[in-house]
Amino acid sequence: MESTISRIAVLTSGGDAPGMNAALRAVVRTSIFYKKEVYGIMQGYEGMISGDIVKLGTRSVGNIIQRGGTILKSARSKEFRTQEGREKAFANIKKHGIDALVAIGGDGTFTGLHKFYEEFNVPSICIPGTIDNDIAGTDFTIGFDTATNTAVEAIDKIRDTAISHNRLFFIEVMGRNSGYIAVNCGIAGGAVATIIPEESLTLEELFAKLDEGGKTNKKSSLVVVARRK
Repeated sequence: MESTISRIAVLTSGGDAPGMNAALRAVVRTSIFYKKEVYGIMQGYEGMISGDIVKLGTRSVGNIIQRGGTILKSARSKEFRTQEGREKAFANIKKHGIDALVAIGGDGTFTGLHKFYEEFNVPSICIPGTIDNDIAGTDFTIGFDTATNTAVEAIDKIRDTAISHNRLFFIEVMGRNSGYIAVNCGIAGGAVATIIPEESLTLEELFAKLDEGGKTNKKSSLVVVARRK
């Protein structure tokens, strides 16, 4: 049966991630190719509640692939977590004649859109856009590779200083409750230890690892720590 979807809205929500603009551009241009109208919702779920919705065209997403962040802006919405907030959001997308939603974001974005679909049965798709790489069903989320490479570049510079001064450095990287960035950075950066939320590492175990390096006359050490929420 031919789809009745003719008008799609796309939004970016939660923390921004490198690659969100590229994903947004793909959604807009693919929609236009299939002769669907496409709208952008500003400020994520907050814009859906306030009705900040604009029509997008090919030129709207021109020259944005190389830009970081998101041209649709992003926000975290406490109001969308309430029944009243989601009802406002639904009223606004109906007012604009929107038949389906595409959300680009992380775990919170996925949770919010799933709840919205359960309540209002609006056809929806989520694109995993988060540096944390903590979304099931995909090997790498949008933004993870860039975040990891950026952190490794910084670690390379920190290592130079550690070697110059015979020092131990603790380097904290992002990841929320996920240790993917820390593990990859630890391997690439030659860290003596990596501390992640998924595993417990006692001080005694950490000291033992550092002592092993000392016994081999290691003059500097790096420890990568995943930042916990």
